Amino acid sequence: MSALQLNIHRKNPEANKILKVVDALRDGAVILYPTDTQFTLGCALSNKEAISRLRAIRKLPESQSLTFLCDSLSNVSEFAKVSDDAYKLIKRLVPGPFTFILPASKLVPRFAQNPKRLTAGIRVPENILSQALLKSLEAPIISISAKLPDRAVMSDPNEILEAFSKLVDIAVSSDEYEFAGESTIVDLTGDTYEIIREGAGMQKLKDFLL
Repeated sequence: MSALQLNIHRKNPEANKILKVVDALRDGAVILYPTDTQFTLGCALSNKEAISRLRAIRKLPESQSLTFLCDSLSNVSEFAKVSDDAYKLIKRLVPGPFTFILPASKLVPRFAQNPKRLTAGIRVPENILSQALLKSLEAPIISISAKLPDRAVMSDPNEILEAFSKLVDIAVSSDEYEFAGESTIVDLTGDTYEIIREGAGMQKLKDFLL
């Protein structure tokens, strides 16, 4: 069965369509949706069955921690243990294409954490559509890049939508896209930061660290 296709305006998301996606997320749906970095697969952070489906689509092992989106810095502080130094860095960089590896709080289910380190990846997107979903859901949304293990990386939105239309419950498209590319990943679990992956926004991070 093909996914429900919803085209949502990037700058002025239609409230009725946002609510339809949010209701589906609450019911355990897996969705394809555009963020500020790229198309991603998502589901509610708290839904174990939906996360299992998402892992199956991407063929991700249970040992791999998952990244999720929060709507603000204060929301990040609810789902992670943030030191003073980490807080200062995150505050300067969000919203934007940065994934922060942080010690997970008790609000993050174990099935979404790194089982050995008890950490999670958290982002605050600079994307109106993503923010509308987060604020309406009032909870984090999983954000895993939309890639298929047996196919080359796809960049054309129509190709991505077609490829995932039979794998997800809702496929969200938009009137236009502005993707920054893969996020920069910063590990903030230690006494100092560690850049795990250089990606979009790297220059902004370098400017802050100078």
